[in-house]
Amino acid sequence: MKITKLELFKVPPRWLFLKIETDEGITGWGEPIVEGKADTVAAAVMEMSEQIIGKDPMRIEDMFQVLYRGGFYRGGPILTSAISGIEQALWDIKGKFYNAPVYDLLGGACRERTRVYSWIGGDRPSDVGQAAKQQVAAGFTAVKMNATEEMHYIDSLSKVDEAIARIAAVREAVGKDVGIGIDFHGRIHKSMAKILVKELEPYRPMFIEEPVLPENNEALREIARHTSCPIATGERMYTRWGFKDLLAQGYVDIIQPDLSHAGGILETRKIAAMAEAYDVAVAPHCPLGPIALASCLQLDTCSPNAFIQEQSLGIHYNQGSDLLDYLINPAVFQYEDGFVKNLTAPGLGIEINEDKVREMAAIGHNWKNPVWRQADGTVAEW
Repeated sequence: MKITKLELFKVPPRWLFLKIETDEGITGWGEPIVEGKADTVAAAVMEMSEQIIGKDPMRIEDMFQVLYRGGFYRGGPILTSAISGIEQALWDIKGKFYNAPVYDLLGGACRERTRVYSWIGGDRPSDVGQAAKQQVAAGFTAVKMNATEEMHYIDSLSKVDEAIARIAAVREAVGKDVGIGIDFHGRIHKSMAKILVKELEPYRPMFIEEPVLPENNEALREIARHTSCPIATGERMYTRWGFKDLLAQGYVDIIQPDLSHAGGILETRKIAAMAEAYDVAVAPHCPLGPIALASCLQLDTCSPNAFIQEQSLGIHYNQGSDLLDYLINPAVFQYEDGFVKNLTAPGLGIEINEDKVREMAAIGHNWKNPVWRQADGTVAEW
């Protein structure tokens, strides 16, 4: 079997889909995307296609090695995301060839279902108490919210008070047994993060996410001294080499690799195994589309330390299209009691509605994240 063609589709709300065709009629789908840089990633995928057209799609490890190590400059969000989408599509092909879900080719299922959480509150969190109640009523057992708006290196304590009040409202609304993930989104600098994590402790977060930017991960040592809350990070980190020092330092409790950024399904399986050796949990990052989510669930199903899965249904980014719109059978992602059952169909376990994809690709998108500024005019982290 040989790869014959790669085709890309930029579809709303902010996604990029990849279809890989073979000379035996088996096709695979992947989701290579950096949010806000879809065209850049698309260019990288097409550049890489020169190295894979005519090659055997079954040799996934070798293909990863060629695409990653074959260039003198490697890694980073653009190149690794391009590889990730290609790799997902190759696993989709391989699973369809063997008539097995991808997790069966990676050791088999170690669970029957995967817990999921839902987003509330938006970029500038508001009305979070009521939104949390609605998600719990819909069956979710965990929610996630942004902790705060932008903060300066040293900022007003009133912003801290406002953040704590919102989180207190969520805890009051949902009770003690619902998980609350609190995403700092890398918006907070070390000095303010130390204050926030200490103040948050009475509300028992499920985790605090990206308390500082990944390029400042050394600050996690100091932040960990101010809280017993589980610390999560990793959505902006790539390949097992990117996670090596983080795990060795021992200040993170949960890693959140993104299967459309970190290197794909097998690379993230290797990262999850590294984390397991350090007694660290995995909660894959996925505010993306159905192909990325299916890839995550394949990983979750065969990774014993995967404890919860992000998913984008109803997320504030999904304007105009949502998670289920591109599927022939949306029921594969049916959430019951806060869980989704293992996908059982071959490959990634989903069937893409190609007619819908082509229709929406004609519309496309030009999604970009906002650029925020502090009160003094300096650029703020979004």
